[in-house]
Amino acid sequence: MKVFRKGRYRVRFAQSDADIVAAQRLRFRTFRGEQAGVDADDFDKTCIHVLIEEERSDTLVCCYRLMPFETGTQIGNSYSAQYYELDALAAFPGPMVEMGRFCIDPDHRDPDILRIAWGAMVRYVDDHNVELLFGCSSFHGVEAEAYMDAFDLLRERHLAPKRWLPRVKAPSVFRFGQRLHRPDLKKAMKAMPPLLRTYLLMGGWVSDHAVVDKDMNTLHVFTGLEIKGIPPVRQKLLRASSL
Repeated sequence: MKVFRKGRYRVRFAQSDADIVAAQRLRFRTFRGEQAGVDADDFDKTCIHVLIEEERSDTLVCCYRLMPFETGTQIGNSYSAQYYELDALAAFPGPMVEMGRFCIDPDHRDPDILRIAWGAMVRYVDDHNVELLFGCSSFHGVEAEAYMDAFDLLRERHLAPKRWLPRVKAPSVFRFGQRLHRPDLKKAMKAMPPLLRTYLLMGGWVSDHAVVDKDMNTLHVFTGLEIKGIPPVRQKLLRASSL
């Protein structure tokens, strides 16, 4: 992906170790709530890092990383495979990409940032004929009770197709459907992380459980999006944001 500009922002791939460290620092500040430190792991070495910067100030305001796979047979090497049993998705025949470590600088609340981030993703998907986008979508904190309406809505409307459904692998999980309760839609959507909300609007689906990640202080769900399943109107809007 070449550098492209949208309004006041610039989107590009990381080109140097310094670029990657800048992303790791933003991730640490966003995920840990502390100013000094880096969020890094071994997956960083094999990922493509996408940076969104405010052009006037050269400030990094958003980043995420991409790990491409030629087919599902390689999905066991993904970050998500540490937490979910993904044997079913090993049968997925087409190119796929894992999007991870998505974060927006908490000091920058411009909704255009999320739209531009998805526009950049659309460019990558189109350029590489990606057929499945997947990753982990995180809820802040590890108390499932705070997200019961959201989890009930996910179970009721957005579970993965049975042929792709991830199975439990992590030692600590919250299984959906532990209460017989109709979700409050307003509360459910308010509790959904913005990234997950966007996935769902495009026809994305999730695992039937959330992983309890005490290290990151999150509950996260496996999220998948089959590109061919995105409604045509949504595809049109996404491609418009990628220009």
